[in-house]
Amino acid sequence: MATILIVGANQGIGYYMAKRLLELNHQLAILDINIDQLEDLKQRYPGKLLSVVADAKDENSIRAGVEETLVKFNSIDCAIHNACLCSFDSEPDSDYALYKQVMDINYFGALRLAKLVLPVMRSARKGRIIFTSSGVGVTGYGNISPYASSKGAIESLAKCLAIENQAYNISFHIMHPPLTKTVSSSGLAIPQEFMVDAGRVGRGLADHIWSKDYLICHSLMQKIQMLICYRFPLSMGKMMWKMSLKAKNENQN
Repeated sequence: MATILIVGANQGIGYYMAKRLLELNHQLAILDINIDQLEDLKQRYPGKLLSVVADAKDENSIRAGVEETLVKFNSIDCAIHNACLCSFDSEPDSDYALYKQVMDINYFGALRLAKLVLPVMRSARKGRIIFTSSGVGVTGYGNISPYASSKGAIESLAKCLAIENQAYNISFHIMHPPLTKTVSSSGLAIPQEFMVDAGRVGRGLADHIWSKDYLICHSLMQKIQMLICYRFPLSMGKMMWKMSLKAKNENQN
């Protein structure tokens, strides 16, 4: 049994990941701006789930959530940054304020969490930190540059912090879900048949959460696809964009 802290798990992939981790007998602390959908899990797993209202943009609220987690469970074995904001406009239609807002949640949110839990893990001389990334952060994609840029940034952040903290037996990992049917992805110009069910993805990620690999995926096929994306990033991004535009035009006709 481990203590796992997740920022962003009231719905979507995070919710199903949390549900599966509870099924596997782990203790969870979930920090989110909304926690209403977690009530059923709290009743089903009494004493196993702590839910705290917190905003990934607000360091003080995340710090309070970390402190509450330590009071209740005495340790943090794994911390996951899963909160995100995604926008779906082209660069000319995305002003500086939008880029900053997306970076504040996706990149700086991950950095805030890492800075708050790393002292705890360094003291224990063990732990793992996972950032939820996205394929578009590797390959690029059309009309999504604020989001993709933020995900590319946490890819580099995870690598740097992995190197700096290896002496403390603290590992960093990137979680790569596929295109998934969630609220945050609802604005993507991609046919629903291209997307995977959020429950399936969340459960699969939970089952691989202790993987020693830097790259964590919900399935072997997704992992193979991501390795190809890392090998041919721009080519894969252009191909996926072209396929999406073609599918969108066919559906409109």
